[in-house]
Amino acid sequence: MAPRVLVGLSGGVDSAVAAHLLREAGHEVHGLTLWLWKPEGPLENPCCSVDTAALAARELGIPHEVVQAQAEFRELVVEPALRAYRAGLTPNPCAACNREVRFTLLCREADRRGIEFVATGHHAQVRRTDGAVRLLRGRDRFKDQSYFLYGLGRGELARALFPVGEKTKPEIKALAEGLGLTAARLRESQDLCFAPEGMAVLIPDAPPGPILDLRGRLLGEHQGLPRYTIGQRKGLGLSTPDPLYVVSLDSGRNAVVVGPESALYAAGLVATNLHWMDGDPPGDSFPAEVQVRYRSAAVPAEVRVENAAAHVSLSQPVRAITPGQAAVFYRGDEVRGGGTIARAL
Repeated sequence: MAPRVLVGLSGGVDSAVAAHLLREAGHEVHGLTLWLWKPEGPLENPCCSVDTAALAARELGIPHEVVQAQAEFRELVVEPALRAYRAGLTPNPCAACNREVRFTLLCREADRRGIEFVATGHHAQVRRTDGAVRLLRGRDRFKDQSYFLYGLGRGELARALFPVGEKTKPEIKALAEGLGLTAARLRESQDLCFAPEGMAVLIPDAPPGPILDLRGRLLGEHQGLPRYTIGQRKGLGLSTPDPLYVVSLDSGRNAVVVGPESALYAAGLVATNLHWMDGDPPGDSFPAEVQVRYRSAAVPAEVRVENAAAHVSLSQPVRAITPGQAAVFYRGDEVRGGGTIARAL
């Protein structure tokens, strides 16, 4: 009997090609769209579309279902993100969504249908050797999404397939065009799916407060902490001889603290809410390459784990380390684990 796979279809080109590759490899493929929005509203969003997902399934000749997941998405992703922004943090909702919603629900729905494997269009790779399962970067380094997947449990990772992780984005697009898939012609979304116009739109009552320099001197007034993030220069409304950047967001004083670009660089960080791919860290202290933002390069570091926190000493100063973002620990291409940045050092 052909292995059965439940593929998360978003309507985009990556998930459509993932389904095609699995079918070509001899799998029995079933498509499923997790709809994260109100069922009575438009059935498309910047990140996904029921109509285009259903069209991709028809073009591929595979069955397709839609499962409503608005309540879980709101409770586990949106509300925590709003609370974090109100507290002066810059969270990573995509990592939370993959950890708390997408893979959890895909596995649940696969179990209901008696399907062993689940697959998505993520640019990542899974290596299975000697009974162990490893999460690796995708072949296309510019599109690599392993950073968002560090929170997957071992059970979920053991069932996961990432067919497009072995291909580059141009190869995926060319394959989709050759198959005549409509998804090949669709624009790729780059926005935060539930806040395409920015988080401030969702938190209109965030109170204004002072903009302070590093000495605590008042320079101006900000329009609410959710409108700002570490490293930001534009939109401060300040007129100063030298450029100033957001250095920190002080929720205790409801203040935006600004300074010169040199103040953005830090030699380390502390991460909490840790998750390790093997269940435990590689050791109390170990070398790793640490990535602090999705688009940033990983930097060699020494990681010391103490009292459920990772204290990271970087080999070189890194710009704009942002509380609330994910710090992901790599060894070469392999994801070892990660956590939430609590503070820069």
